[in-house]
Amino acid sequence: MSVTPLPRRRKLGPWMATALVVGNMIGSGVFLLPASLAAFGSASLLAWALTAAGALLLALVFARLGRAYPRSGGPYAYARRAFGDFIGFQTAWGYWIAVWVGNAAIAVAFVSYLGYFWPALTDTALTASVLALAAVWSLTVVNIRGVRQGGWVQLVTTVAKLLPLIGLAVAAPFFVDSGDFTPFNPSDQGTFGAVTAAAALTLWAFIGIESATVPAEDVENPERTIPRATVIGTIVSAAVYILGTVAVFAAVPRTLLAQSTAPFADAAEAMFGGWAGTAVAIGAIVSAFGALNGWIMLQGQVPLAAARDGLFPQVFAKLSRWGTPAVGLIVSSVLVTALMVLNYNAGLVEQFDFVILLATLTTLIPYAYAAAAQLMLALTDRERFSGGRLAADLTIAGLAFAYALWTIAGSGYEVVYKGTLLLLAGIPVYVWLKHRAHDTTVQINRKAA
Repeated sequence: MSVTPLPRRRKLGPWMATALVVGNMIGSGVFLLPASLAAFGSASLLAWALTAAGALLLALVFARLGRAYPRSGGPYAYARRAFGDFIGFQTAWGYWIAVWVGNAAIAVAFVSYLGYFWPALTDTALTASVLALAAVWSLTVVNIRGVRQGGWVQLVTTVAKLLPLIGLAVAAPFFVDSGDFTPFNPSDQGTFGAVTAAAALTLWAFIGIESATVPAEDVENPERTIPRATVIGTIVSAAVYILGTVAVFAAVPRTLLAQSTAPFADAAEAMFGGWAGTAVAIGAIVSAFGALNGWIMLQGQVPLAAARDGLFPQVFAKLSRWGTPAVGLIVSSVLVTALMVLNYNAGLVEQFDFVILLATLTTLIPYAYAAAAQLMLALTDRERFSGGRLAADLTIAGLAFAYALWTIAGSGYEVVYKGTLLLLAGIPVYVWLKHRAHDTTVQINRKAA
């Protein structure tokens, strides 16, 4: 099927592409995760290290595929090229679900840190949900107006969020005491089980590795910009995550940390006083807002790419007068709204934990398909994969695939069960699309005869 060309418009440069990767990763996850990880103690630091290594493997996969195939769609585009329409559809469906489900979690984190300044905002679930949805819809409007406008928001918010995090990470070694990290594993699971469960949570903070590959046709010089933005963004994020978590564990007792709705702000306040807690809380608010902007940008790009190939309803391929996938943006935000309305009675941390695990699972499956796609394409597309790099490409893709499987296992039975149902729910959509395409082909052939 022919691909509908995108109109010419201003694109994302190297700084904006890198900001998209860093901003989408350093979003809500790092600011709320220490509270979720408190139950696993220092075992979660080992999980951070393993997750950082796995994330770097996935980053190298996306960097290589982004250089070889600079077309919008990210994991979907690679899986479809390697395995055909059905796996391509499954990847697009799962990834799209992950994006809008994840946006609900980011919106929850945004409101959670607003509660640091105005506790009344989080006292009632209804107020918190209304504020979260206001942020979702305001940024949906920004991204409907253009990719470039969303890119500027992303660049500014990424710089603003990094400053307090880097300050806290640099200060961490001066506040660390060995007693802050005992016991190593206070959970009721064995060490391997605790590390695996913690790794499933920490991977949420790395979701977004592929961000620069999704709007590839809106990126300047994508063969060069995408790989650099992907790898640099992953390394920067990993360093901030690990050092930042060490700082939080050192400053906040584990029993208090587990109940905190703003752990980084609490840690900064304990280290330097109230002004530091205020600064970090402001950074967290900006961070979550920026991440929400970046992911809302992607929630329109994924169905756009699939619809252009006939694997999503064609309405998602329609562009606004600003050249943006307005239908995909609006439909996705409607689904975010529905998810938050259905779950607004849950507590913020409880709601955050379940949603991030579900979003992580539905992202991990596209990641696994992308790693498998590199294995397939490295063996079959010798024009782009050959020479001395072939062995390295195969090794990296194989390790990345194994890592994705391990993290899927750590998501837990309930999440895997519900996530699998969500993925299978897309099959009737695929059957309907193929049926319509078949009928159209038959009609064209009859007219030609």
